Amino acid sequence: QVQLVESGGGLVQAGGSLRLSCVASGRTFSNHAMGWFRQAPGNERELIAGINRSGGSTYYVRSVKGRFTISRDNAKNTVYLQMNSLKPEDTAVYYCAAGRAPYADQTYAYWGQGTQVTVSS
Repeated sequence: QVQLVESGGGLVQAGGSLRLSCVASGRTFSNHAMGWFRQAPGNERELIAGINRSGGSTYYVRSVKGRFTISRDNAKNTVYLQMNSLKPEDTAVYYCAAGRAPYADQTYAYWGQGTQVTVSS
């Protein structure tokens, strides 16, 4: 069992930056791939970034590639999402998740409660 708690969301102007953090409980953090999902009103939740257990391999959906960076610190049981050049269309609830494969959304089994990110134009 993994419990996840996100933080770092908020309101930012277009072009700005935010860094999301997700702290995991338990001793099995390094056994899991980690990912960030987001869900905007009326849309399905989508996987936007994933990172493998060691941090050596990452995945990004095309819409955030080059603007967002996922990273992890296994010593701190924490995964991050650095978001730069934010756009109004990035507005969503962002969820941290733990799973088996960083690029395969169906393998994620544990979820945080979500943090709201709002980008104003």
